[in-house]
Amino acid sequence: MALTQSDIDVEVADLQSAYDKARAGGAPVQHHPARDYAPYRSSLLRHPQQPLVAVNGGDPETVELSGPVFGATDITDIDQDLTRQHAGEPLGERITVSGRLLDSDGRPVRGQLVEIWQANASGRYAHLRDQHPAPLDPNFTGVGRTLTDDQGRYSFTTVKPGAYPWRNHTNAWRPAHIHFSLFGDAFTQRLVTQMYFPNDPLFRYDPILRSVTDESARNRLVAAYNHDLSQPEFSLGYEWDIVLDGPSATWIEEGR
Repeated sequence: MALTQSDIDVEVADLQSAYDKARAGGAPVQHHPARDYAPYRSSLLRHPQQPLVAVNGGDPETVELSGPVFGATDITDIDQDLTRQHAGEPLGERITVSGRLLDSDGRPVRGQLVEIWQANASGRYAHLRDQHPAPLDPNFTGVGRTLTDDQGRYSFTTVKPGAYPWRNHTNAWRPAHIHFSLFGDAFTQRLVTQMYFPNDPLFRYDPILRSVTDESARNRLVAAYNHDLSQPEFSLGYEWDIVLDGPSATWIEEGR
């Protein structure tokens, strides 16, 4: 029989209870989810099951892993504004998303490439694999990129994405979110995470978000509405800082 939302809710609650009891007993905080988090069914099939293999200097392709990634000349004026990349304006609620990229000591990480991708306001990606019956927007591709400035700040103008169905279980819906990709000095340093919007009613039903069992770590994935970032008669503002390491680290999909 197909899994229902109730089935998933029970599994999520059991794992959350087990984590909470472990913490009460003195177990350390788990900032990142288990890679085989059972309620997120596909993680059972695709998570690494063997130890990582170190790449040593004997590999002739190693040099490509430590070269520069992108520079300022690769970023155009409209890459960070997802509402200006086509002939017309996209449908939906225009938003500004901004924040800082920080290290574990709270220092800004400058000149780093930040990429985003997202569904449109109807909850559909401009991708051939997304075939659910929500309209595509010819004026919205849903991808953008920018470089952090000297204060480690990034900023994007976009539209608020819609929720969308996925096939983890019957009647499964993902909360509205934006995917973030961060690059360091090499492609092997790429980190990927997700930003959510405050007070989304789908939070409790989403096994991907709930796989982050520590509540404080989970809350760090949710942006804050910032009225000072809102622009008069133009867009609402959301602020979301990304911390790369340490006790305040933002959850990264690779589990680092």
